Amino acid sequence: MSTFSAPDGTRLAYHVLGGEADPERRTGPAGAAPVVCLPGGPMQASAYLGDLGGLSAHRPLAMLDLRGTGASEVPRDTASYRCDRLVDDVEALREHLGLDTMDLLAHSGGTNLAVLYAARHPERVARLALITPSVLAVGITVTGEVRRQTALLRRDEPWFPTAFAALEAVVAGRATAESWQAMTPFSYGRWDGTARARRAAEDEQRNDEAAAAFGGEGAYDPESTRAALARFASPVLVLAGEADLNSPPPAMAEVAALFPHAELVVQPGAAHFPWLDDPARFTAATAAFLA
Repeated sequence: MSTFSAPDGTRLAYHVLGGEADPERRTGPAGAAPVVCLPGGPMQASAYLGDLGGLSAHRPLAMLDLRGTGASEVPRDTASYRCDRLVDDVEALREHLGLDTMDLLAHSGGTNLAVLYAARHPERVARLALITPSVLAVGITVTGEVRRQTALLRRDEPWFPTAFAALEAVVAGRATAESWQAMTPFSYGRWDGTARARRAAEDEQRNDEAAAAFGGEGAYDPESTRAALARFASPVLVLAGEADLNSPPPAMAEVAALFPHAELVVQPGAAHFPWLDDPARFTAATAAFLA
């Protein structure tokens, strides 16, 4: 683990996986710059990303613990958890790493931060990889019908009737805490013991106070963000899971269309954590983009 100082003095941590620190696992070029990785949650410690299915064998990964999560300090000003204010933390990490430009990878809720960073600092992003991205920062609507149709891909799973009934309650506006919990299996391509254990660990790694503030009032301005992304010149990868209710492929196609140079990859059989569902397929697609 290494640390650096955010502009407001908060001490932030990041973890480097692969590269020269782990030479036996690296197959990429010697001295390759790290890919800066932003976790989702939102505001979940980066540990849940693991080594992204073995991606660290191809490029070093600098996994940022956002403020108030993982090994990073809790800020004095909790309003600084807001997504748009975290852009300065990402810029501070780039400067700390000594990178003129960086390859930036983000997952789920963390992609909101990634696109805000790309909109504000487009000249600093060489490649942008958005893994099962959130759509909040860019104002795309995912309809209930799209979620239902995506869910039906899992109709043969033993847990499907209970989970689908919960989805119907959510779509109808009758969601309860139990509804969201019952839908959990949809997030994983295989709802087995490994997935259950990972889910339990993820719940313990999230800062709920920070998560509540992340998308607070003023965090997003979708119209201006979309306008900035329309001018973003660097290559973009949007990687979707075929069976992901959170980020279904039709919505991911809309995300890709916001950029002049974006590629949409839909991973068969994957849900919201594609590096868990098929590490080899995920790593092949992502490593090829980052090469």
